[in-house]
Amino acid sequence: MSRLATGVSVITTRSGRTPIGMTASAVSALSLDPLQLLVCIGNHLYTRTAIADHGRFAVNVLGEDSEPLARNFAVSKPDKFAGIETFDDHGVPVLKAAIAAVVCDVAEALPGGDHTIFVGDVRYCAHRVEGRPLVYFAGGFGALGAPH
Repeated sequence: MSRLATGVSVITTRSGRTPIGMTASAVSALSLDPLQLLVCIGNHLYTRTAIADHGRFAVNVLGEDSEPLARNFAVSKPDKFAGIETFDDHGVPVLKAAIAAVVCDVAEALPGGDHTIFVGDVRYCAHRVEGRPLVYFAGGFGALGAPH
């Protein structure tokens, strides 16, 4: 699956008052009516428990210049949000640097092997027109070429 190019997002939620986040590439649009998306989170990750408990999460789509953010949220450390600008108008932290953000309420949590598939009902979304995505492919980060 390393040959499947994917966009890179940071999934954010809360555990009580504490912001929680992780880098993810298993994110997909699911439905237009109702507007839904899905994220797949490893069952062993604390983010999975936090999403299940809080009932809401955000998908923060990273831009091509955001590899440092992707790496920051990909590692385990005490405060991944130190020095990161966010806003919290929707009950979960949303990264100001994201080129798109989608806040969802958990509609379903489905088993998916060693992952949980969270289906989210979209409650808020925003994007920047000029943003181009950060891409993950073959173990590394990159950018899309210019459109034809």
